[in-house]
Amino acid sequence: MNKEIAEFLDYLRHEKNASPHTVAAYGRDLRQVADYLKERQVRWDKAGNVVLRGWLAGLHEKKRRKTTIGRKLAALRSFYEFAIRRRRIAENPARLLSRPRQEKRVPSFLSEDEAAALLDLPKSDKPIDLRDRAILELLYATGIRVSELIGIETADLHLGERLVRVRGKGKKERIVPFGRRALEALEGYRRARPQLARTGAGDGGEAFFLNYRGGRLTPRSVQRLVRRQVRRAAVTRKISPHSLRHSFASHLLGRGADLRVIQELLGHSSLATTQKYTHVDLAGLLGVYKKSHPRS
Repeated sequence: MNKEIAEFLDYLRHEKNASPHTVAAYGRDLRQVADYLKERQVRWDKAGNVVLRGWLAGLHEKKRRKTTIGRKLAALRSFYEFAIRRRRIAENPARLLSRPRQEKRVPSFLSEDEAAALLDLPKSDKPIDLRDRAILELLYATGIRVSELIGIETADLHLGERLVRVRGKGKKERIVPFGRRALEALEGYRRARPQLARTGAGDGGEAFFLNYRGGRLTPRSVQRLVRRQVRRAAVTRKISPHSLRHSFASHLLGRGADLRVIQELLGHSSLATTQKYTHVDLAGLLGVYKKSHPRS
């Protein structure tokens, strides 16, 4: 099965333009299935629904998270669909496996006051602090993902028009606007960026955001800097870079932005996905109701 898995991952990588994270996760999931089938001396192309139900039941017994089980099942279904298109099997044995009901969790997000407190940090003129402030401002101003942020090249920023070009999932490009505060932070960092580019290995190329060695930032380094600034802002809840994306969507919606506009800004192909990123508090809902309903 390893050969078939490698071909499937190449298909995801080169034809579907799947993200490296997705390719890596699907690879791990399918190799686990391969090990399961090998232990039971069952060929992948002969595995029926009953055998695969046993694999799925084992995941539940191990108390795997429902989101994890759902992803593993999605990987297996996609693998078998790929095999059908390549005419290696006639039907998908994973098609009838039931996906676990997903838990609906309210994502973590910042209030407007908390966001303001976070974005007022840091205040020094050190290149790293100017970079961190620009990153925080841009994440909140645009709602872009961390992977999109670290992929921004210097040519992608159009400061005069206050626009940035980002590359989202599936390498889809979109143009996102940002506000005056983000512009000020970006201009401040741009003036200090050559100091970082000259340090260390300087292997960041045309990446706009650089680490202290002059290289391209990683998702983990962005997570660390956000956690560091969240602690300084005295926010006690667990806040991640993705929380800024949730906050962006929630605050726009709370101030009357159309959900489909938010969908375009976030780069979602489905409106249902956008709805999970938005949150309006009860006071906001009551205010809209009283203002809008004819008999309120």
